[in-house]
Amino acid sequence: MIRALATLALLLLSPLCLNAQEAAVEDPAHEQLRELRQDMLEAIQSQDIEAVLSHVHPDIVTTWQDGKTTHGIEELRDFYKQIGKEAFVSYEVPHKPDQLSVIHGGDLAISAGHLIANYKLLGKEYQFTSRWTATLVREDDKWLVAAYHVSLNALDNPILDAAKSLLWVAGAVGVLLGLGVGFVIFRRKKAA
Repeated sequence: MIRALATLALLLLSPLCLNAQEAAVEDPAHEQLRELRQDMLEAIQSQDIEAVLSHVHPDIVTTWQDGKTTHGIEELRDFYKQIGKEAFVSYEVPHKPDQLSVIHGGDLAISAGHLIANYKLLGKEYQFTSRWTATLVREDDKWLVAAYHVSLNALDNPILDAAKSLLWVAGAVGVLLGLGVGFVIFRRKKAA
């Protein structure tokens, strides 16, 4: 009886074990997507805009941290020219995905993650932590970035911190000026 139950249990559990083994096999598209990520990171680090553009779809839609959106390769190229090569300094943490890309139908992938990058803005260097989402399509057996969105935390970022510091300084200067003017007025009244 015990042998019969053990055999029955093995028969019932074997499909689950096979499904777990099949799930452990990674889709080869993930390795292709990793290679694309590495190629793009190298192009960005070397500030080779044309190499970056070789990995994007002609109709790419990109939304940046400042809320600007570009449509197509020409607008993306113009955006890079506008911000200038000097604005981007380096990555502390390059585009790091949260998990494997979600692949739909074999030719569409969605990836999301975070990055930490250093930028030079207004003569100062700032470190930004950003969240990003990329949509990729496979055309002619080549993965291309079709959409990219990167955003900052609107409530916690270095530009906001700098603005808060500036407000404190302006407030302190205002208080000191007020005390100085008050002192002068008080002395004039006392002298009169």
